[in-house]
Amino acid sequence: MGTSAGLLNVVDIEATCWEGDPPPGQVSEIIEIGLTTVDLVAGERVGKHRVLVRPRRSAVGSFCTELTGLTQAEVDTGVEFAEACRLLAVEHEAGGRSWASWGDYDRKQFTRQCRAAGVRYPFGRRHWNAKLVFTEAHGLRKRPGMAQALEIAGLPLEGRHHRGEDDAWNIAALVLHLAARDAWPPTPTTPPDAYA
Repeated sequence: MGTSAGLLNVVDIEATCWEGDPPPGQVSEIIEIGLTTVDLVAGERVGKHRVLVRPRRSAVGSFCTELTGLTQAEVDTGVEFAEACRLLAVEHEAGGRSWASWGDYDRKQFTRQCRAAGVRYPFGRRHWNAKLVFTEAHGLRKRPGMAQALEIAGLPLEGRHHRGEDDAWNIAALVLHLAARDAWPPTPTTPPDAYA
């Protein structure tokens, strides 16, 4: 494995979701955090991780289960959100390591939920929007979804789409695809003031 400086955390979350508006009194909450560690120096994925998170202000309904495969019974075995953030910081060096996600949803959801729960934000400020990087590197007009990007890159979709651990693994493959083309930027795509 390379030095810590060459390691990147690729994160993908799943959250409680509904076909329409949330039921009264419920809000969208993180229920699964998928994390794949990428060694940019060696050009390989070196760790695949999953943290299940028990929601407090929402429930997993049939639409959410159909999309993610996650059930209420399964997420009930997860940890509290504060513990999930602590695990990211301690076990995955989230505060000191650069990180990436497909789009800005994951970063914004973490920011919102940390504020609402009074929990310390686990990540550092060096965030890459891998969707934006991919779009620019391939000269595309529209930003593709992850599955479409894999097709464009000629890469297989491994595992189940809309499952955090599998999506993080696949996004990590796209990051390595971009790095191999010298298209992975040295400067984050998220400005520091986006975290204020």
